Amino acid sequence: MYDCANEAFVRSLEGLSQPLRYLSLEAAAEGGMGPIDPLPRSLKVMAENILFRLPLDQAREQVAALRDRDQSVPVSFVPGRALLQDFMGIPLMTDLASMRDAVAAKGGDPAKVDPVIPVDFVVDHSLNVFVSGRSDALVMNRKLELELNHERFAFIKWCQENFGNFRVIPPGRGIMHQVNLEWLSHVVKRVEQPSGPAFARPDTMIGTDSHTTMVNALGVLGWGVGGIEAEMAMLGWPIEMAAPRVVGIRLTGALRDGATATDLVLHMAEFLRGIGVVGAFVEFHGEGVGRLPLADRATIANMSPEHGATCTYFPIDRLTIDYLRITGRDESHLEQVEAYCRAQGLWQDLDEPFDGFEFDENYSFDLGQVEPSMSGPTRPEERVSLSQVPATFKARLNQLTDGKTKPETEDRLGHGSVVIAAITSCTNTSNPEVMMAAGLLARNAVKRGLKPKPWVKTSLSPGSRVVTDYLTAAGLTDDLDALGFQTVGYGCATCNGNSGPLAPEIAERVDGESLCTVGVLSGNRNFEGRIHPQIKGGYLASPPLVIAAALTGTVNRDLSTEPLGTDQNGEPVYLRDIWPNREEIAEHVTRYVTAERFTASYGKGMETTEDWEALQCPQGTQYPWDKDSEFILPSPFPEMGSQGEFGDSISGIRPLVMLGDGITTDHISPNGAIRPNSPAGEYLVSRGADPKRLGNFGVRRGNADVCVRGMFDNTLLDNELVSGERGNWTVHQPSGETMTIYEAGRKYAAEGTPTIIVSGRGYGAGSSRDWAAKGLRLLGVVAVLVESFERIHRSNLVGMGILPLAFPEGVDRKTLGLTGREELRLDYPNGALAPKGKVGVQVSRDGAEVTCFDATVMAFSDSEIAMIKDGGVLPSIMSNY
Repeated sequence: MYDCANEAFVRSLEGLSQPLRYLSLEAAAEGGMGPIDPLPRSLKVMAENILFRLPLDQAREQVAALRDRDQSVPVSFVPGRALLQDFMGIPLMTDLASMRDAVAAKGGDPAKVDPVIPVDFVVDHSLNVFVSGRSDALVMNRKLELELNHERFAFIKWCQENFGNFRVIPPGRGIMHQVNLEWLSHVVKRVEQPSGPAFARPDTMIGTDSHTTMVNALGVLGWGVGGIEAEMAMLGWPIEMAAPRVVGIRLTGALRDGATATDLVLHMAEFLRGIGVVGAFVEFHGEGVGRLPLADRATIANMSPEHGATCTYFPIDRLTIDYLRITGRDESHLEQVEAYCRAQGLWQDLDEPFDGFEFDENYSFDLGQVEPSMSGPTRPEERVSLSQVPATFKARLNQLTDGKTKPETEDRLGHGSVVIAAITSCTNTSNPEVMMAAGLLARNAVKRGLKPKPWVKTSLSPGSRVVTDYLTAAGLTDDLDALGFQTVGYGCATCNGNSGPLAPEIAERVDGESLCTVGVLSGNRNFEGRIHPQIKGGYLASPPLVIAAALTGTVNRDLSTEPLGTDQNGEPVYLRDIWPNREEIAEHVTRYVTAERFTASYGKGMETTEDWEALQCPQGTQYPWDKDSEFILPSPFPEMGSQGEFGDSISGIRPLVMLGDGITTDHISPNGAIRPNSPAGEYLVSRGADPKRLGNFGVRRGNADVCVRGMFDNTLLDNELVSGERGNWTVHQPSGETMTIYEAGRKYAAEGTPTIIVSGRGYGAGSSRDWAAKGLRLLGVVAVLVESFERIHRSNLVGMGILPLAFPEGVDRKTLGLTGREELRLDYPNGALAPKGKVGVQVSRDGAEVTCFDATVMAFSDSEIAMIKDGGVLPSIMSNY
């Protein structure tokens, strides 16, 4: 894509079988760029990216901004590739397909709307656990996935055939992040130049999934972005950002026996949330890193969004090379990786880790403090020891029932019963040690005659087929099957909320008796309403602890001290009795997790399947839209300009919803099942859809009419404008009428009344879901006023032309006494919006001013301000065609 802009800093990598050049950071420092060696490794990768692309003067300014963390000078980043998944990728590609239509309508060449960087599109989010606990689960779920998603998959295949630089990994091949780690990532790649010899360059990327950060474990710099930002990168626009704050974490000690990588990442989420790393680069270093195998690092890096960081970066060392080797990369490539990383200061020696980096903050974390844990019942950072789990559920039950209900302690379906136990997600199924531990624990449980409780829906959805290969080779698949953990498919499944239905008799009792049930999963998120609409709490746990939870069937017992059940002789069986020892786990990993298995698994043809080959798709440079489609419709956004209110002020603004702390994108734009009596459900049924087969919002994200009706459609949403009732309700003002949030948004829009979202701390946590911003735009929301934002959602709001505002320190909706009956006015004379500037907020009630204050504009550059005024990034992109 680029010729090297600064040939003066180019050197040759010595001692390679294939000669390669590289842009030397050492040469740049000696050539007047200033000291680069003290930069944290992640910023060294960014510095190389800048120096390779930009003329010397621009590069010098941006590298200086990185070194000084100068927030006033935006720095740019052009990723080497992009990674998409189907839930986020389909709305992105409907944008691009609609852009082609708009270009053609103007007389231009629609084919010019085309990715300029390599794009991998992994279809992994559509697997639903309709069938589980049966030998035919894998076959049946695969069949249903293809039937229910035929139109969506045909659109993806049309994209594959009509966009350049676009590769599809079809359904059934694995989860995007695990496939990325095990197969797609180069770490260092050979890049041919338009003129001159090839270069060695660091592998960099962005992905339309917040857990893209998993690849940071390999030393690949990449992070999750919303679909809008991904479109910019795919079409060749640099990503602009303020120089990131870098928080160093020095790891010491070692994990003790019985502690898993899952336990470590739950501790880390708690720890990093506690010190505050939202929007920062987190970079691990120190001797403890060398005691963590790559798979453990990947478990930590995967959950970066759960503590709010942009990325969680690990150095490249001997264990990185070992992982690349065992996952089937060839030796000449490993040679190239090590030579480049040593030359650029990205390497860490295991025996002498260099700690002389200039971090903004630096903390230590002792791996020896990690103990077996779960996190829940509603957020990943709510880590507790096993003995504390019952108390956390009791507190949740008290919250939901005003203390009128007690946890169920009998051995039956009741409050606190585990109705879903799922070994799922790239977070943990990519880790051979925890998967072997799960298989060995299952073997031991079967020997003692233990079985899951009859009300538990059990499932196993590995992130890649190689997991099945090594578990089967180790003789552990039959034991997992015996406990109901048959493989249901290769995809996100329960982790993404695609849990499928509970058994009819269980579902009927849960609803009929208003039971507060829970799920336990080895995933990365347990937000309210995410996992299943019929559960009221979720706990994250390691794969072996998921099995233990299924055996005991409740979270009201202490897994560390109380028996899981009784054996064939009526003797109690404790977790310690069936937990495999570390040596046994390690022996199984060494023996059965081999390079030959990875090579064989990934050599089976990742880019196609028989079903994918047989799938028919439309033809032509422009997509032939079906106006009656329930899944794929033209995007309204490419031709949607400014909202028109960003002159001097916006007045007459009404709060659409008012929310508390920790509001996630699963609250704002849920992924879960579409209820027939919801606005989206009623709309689909009115168009002839089967009320029993509405599916979830994720599969409908190519249909704006459905998604806008699904905004805030979370049954556990606590909108403070509606007293005593949870769900998608609000109060329209000044009528005082209670209605759905969608109806209120439409009513305000018809009246010409702009609206605002008011919330607390950490607004927009979780997924990189751009519909959480797109849907607000379609509802007529002009601004979001909160105490603090999560990184990706803030960026998505800017990308949709919505003004992100932060309360001043010490001020919030409660201190202001907001009730929802207020009108707000935003003042910025002469259109003087500025990055981190102030906007006057005047609050009136019943025609009289009650208070005023200055809010901070949470835009970080002049280009972001321009984006807001223009109505988002898509109008800017369209102006170039």
